Amino acid sequence: MKTIAATLTAGVAGLALASAASAQELSVVGSWSGLSLHQNFEQPFWSEMLPAAAGVDVELTTFDQMGIAGSDVYRMLENGVFDIGATVVDYTVQDAPELEGLDMPVIAPDVDDARAVAEAYRELLNEAMGERFNARVLAIVPYPQQVVFCNTEIGGLADLEGLQIRASGRTTAEFIQAIGGTGITLAFNEVPGALDRGVVDCAITGSLSGYSSGWHEVSTHLLPLPVGGWDHVVTAINLDTWNGLSADTQAAIDNEIRTGFEVPVWETAVDETVEGVACLTGNGTCGRGDAGSMVLVEATEADLETARAALTSSVLPAWVERVGPEWVGRWNETVGAVAGIQAPLE
Repeated sequence: MKTIAATLTAGVAGLALASAASAQELSVVGSWSGLSLHQNFEQPFWSEMLPAAAGVDVELTTFDQMGIAGSDVYRMLENGVFDIGATVVDYTVQDAPELEGLDMPVIAPDVDDARAVAEAYRELLNEAMGERFNARVLAIVPYPQQVVFCNTEIGGLADLEGLQIRASGRTTAEFIQAIGGTGITLAFNEVPGALDRGVVDCAITGSLSGYSSGWHEVSTHLLPLPVGGWDHVVTAINLDTWNGLSADTQAAIDNEIRTGFEVPVWETAVDETVEGVACLTGNGTCGRGDAGSMVLVEATEADLETARAALTSSVLPAWVERVGPEWVGRWNETVGAVAGIQAPLE
């Protein structure tokens, strides 16, 4: 009987160990912890939805909670420091200029255009992430439309000439240069102080992101033109981790992140852009707190024409030099075809 009991005990212990071993553990680093994307979408998806649907254990933090720069996320992902990482792709283009093709200034005037561009570029983006960072794309989502905050009076895009402007990425800085401004590189959390002290005249970020971070308290004028695009956040998984997952787990992650994360973020992008403008200016309903009183400067057709000219004459040619004509040719066939614009190859 003692032998039987010992055998049963050993068997139960073995089953418990096997069960514990079968639960896949994933370490995930998300985007800015203080913004809506993480609080309302990343947090519930990784902490609740995916574990319940795919039977995985997730340890979640964000790059700012870790104390690392957003530009370091994909490098650390490549080195296996964590399994899954998310950051704004504009932060990482020094390592991978191909990523700039996802979000050129003013190429997608509204969220439907931005989503079509993201879908058109997904395969090429995944290829670039694999080559540059040994990673596979899981999700592409936007922040609200990247608009212009100024702590000086402006009446349109032409008034940005001669101003010092915090850019949200390299192509945005090149765009600012093309219209006569000076693009300044500043970390997101350094911008309010820089606007307040006059280090920069204007700065670019998402409308709701700017409101959540108090930019309306140090700015007077708002130009809701997507000069900085949509500041897409790309979530990717280390390829070694991905290849170590079972086919069922891979399928569950792909399905759940598409339906439970990507789709809801895209669907709320319009509402968050509109609400952000309302919260910044007081024009409309703000359900996030006390509205600001920024002056709303409506973009005109002339502004859009000026922006498109700067994109085609300066920004795209500079990008061609960084990535080469073969890559740009593929961009023209995908994003360019969707957006109705072609990058010059000569």
